[in-house]
Amino acid sequence: MKASRIAAAGAVSGIAVLALSAPAFAHVSVQPEGTAAKGGYATVGFKVPNERDNASTTKLEINFPTDHPLASVMPQPVPGWKAEVTKSKLDKPLESHGKQLTEAVTKVTWTADGEGIEPGFFQKFPVSLGALPEDTDQLVFKAIQTYSNKEVVRWIEVPQEGQEEPETPAPVLELSAAEDDAHGASGAKAEDDAEAAAQNTAADSSAASDSAGDGSDTTARVLGTVGIVVGAAGVAYGVLAGRRRDTGASA
Repeated sequence: MKASRIAAAGAVSGIAVLALSAPAFAHVSVQPEGTAAKGGYATVGFKVPNERDNASTTKLEINFPTDHPLASVMPQPVPGWKAEVTKSKLDKPLESHGKQLTEAVTKVTWTADGEGIEPGFFQKFPVSLGALPEDTDQLVFKAIQTYSNKEVVRWIEVPQEGQEEPETPAPVLELSAAEDDAHGASGAKAEDDAEAAAQNTAADSSAASDSAGDGSDTTARVLGTVGIVVGAAGVAYGVLAGRRRDTGASA
């Protein structure tokens, strides 16, 4: 009996721990599709779970970092949601592809056209962004989640290293080490591949031309030989026919 009571108490304690820890995992987060390298471009997805049993998420607002402004921010269309991009003036112009930018995207807001994210579901909101900064290891995106019952949850607390995760942490994008050429590596590789392909094509064409030339020479030689043989046969036949006529005339 005592053992069963202990087991029951342990089970209850475990459920309590899970109940207390569950909300810590069900928050707005951001993850890259592949890698998010410093100095490069990436597509990231903001994952939004619905934490309420009696309301749907109908609006999401993602605030972009102003200390590391991004020159390019493009949200991917999400069925059932309308995206609105907000730009603001920069205190310091941002250089991108040789151009000076005086404004950058500071907020993207998604508003549901229908039911939104219903209880028990989550939704991902993909965004293409860059160029990623090279002087930081992470980007913090403060998020505001609005429910159909007008409740607003602000995911804006910045997690601190060595400390427990805050109750409403902001989404944090971890940046990986810079690649050799984060934005142009694939382009450079494509150029190299194209050049190599062009060289191979030229070599193949030259070989084909040589082969065709050799074939033409061989054909010409064969035809020439045949012509000589036919000509010689014709001459021999003419001589023989002449002799036969001479012989007949003498008789």
